[in-house]
Amino acid sequence: MVTEVVVILDGASERPDDTRETSLERACTPTLDALARSGSLTRLRTVPLGLPPGTEVAVPTLLGWTPDAPVDRGAIEAAAHAIVVPYGARAWRVDVLAAGGARADEDAAVRAAVALRMGAPGHQVHRLGGHRLLVVGPEPLPAAVREPTGLDLHVWPEGLLVPATLDAGTVMIAAAGAAAGVARLMGAEVVIPDGATGTAASDLAAKAAAAIAAIGGGASRVVVHIGGTDEASHLHDQAAKIDVLERADELLIAPLVAALEKAGGGKLRVCPDHGCDPGTGLHLADPVPSVTWSPATAAEHPDEQPPRRLTENAVAKLPLTDLTVPAVQEPAA
Repeated sequence: MVTEVVVILDGASERPDDTRETSLERACTPTLDALARSGSLTRLRTVPLGLPPGTEVAVPTLLGWTPDAPVDRGAIEAAAHAIVVPYGARAWRVDVLAAGGARADEDAAVRAAVALRMGAPGHQVHRLGGHRLLVVGPEPLPAAVREPTGLDLHVWPEGLLVPATLDAGTVMIAAAGAAAGVARLMGAEVVIPDGATGTAASDLAAKAAAAIAAIGGGASRVVVHIGGTDEASHLHDQAAKIDVLERADELLIAPLVAALEKAGGGKLRVCPDHGCDPGTGLHLADPVPSVTWSPATAAEHPDEQPPRRLTENAVAKLPLTDLTVPAVQEPAA
């Protein structure tokens, strides 16, 4: 029987201030509100101190492995897209940028891929969607990538390789992106449903159906990653971010609650992996709010004012649960 379901709302949290409400505060999320009233709220650190915040470090922390240095994003992307990296070769994630460092559009990414294939004929150049490319081949990275002509490229640095610490008892439901790549490298089973795009338009009902199938199939842990909240933040579109939160509440989280209630056990955790500010489009390393709920232990708190919600301010004064620090094991009696 499934013991844990985790819903990761990528980049959903923000840094609250007195001038505006965060996306979690503005979103209408009746299912999450009910979970917060009857479950347990916590404040989680998911980004190791000193590391840049991102899915590539926060998701492995949520899955049980905490990196102590930047993680190799090229290897993660190759795993996510099932791209074979030959023995002795490497994979480099390359972002195509527009003026001012913003993400380039699809047309610019296509032109960049064509130019790199001509300038680096000994390497494979894969388009990953949007502004993202993957260059695969022997070291060193070709000069056409390091010193491009007429292209503004950002090459993600090499880093730690994600170790295999899980097995197929953990099932990751995600689009073909960083969360899927991390999970596959860690040894989990990865399911990429039709319609899962990692954007604000991703088919969340398809992810819910895949997660419920994994629960019925006996997985011990089912993890569902929602990338649209982060993507909307990078595009400075808070309205789209709020819409993803509201659709996730209705189309994903509510069916998962019903599935666990029908099963009569297990627990559900919903949390961001890290924050992302739709004003700046940048990731945040701040601790994130988390709610944990179980049908077996749910207890309403109707008299609390203001009512419990999964928001940054609701957990701001709670003790910090630091997932980046290994738990201290009590000595055997």
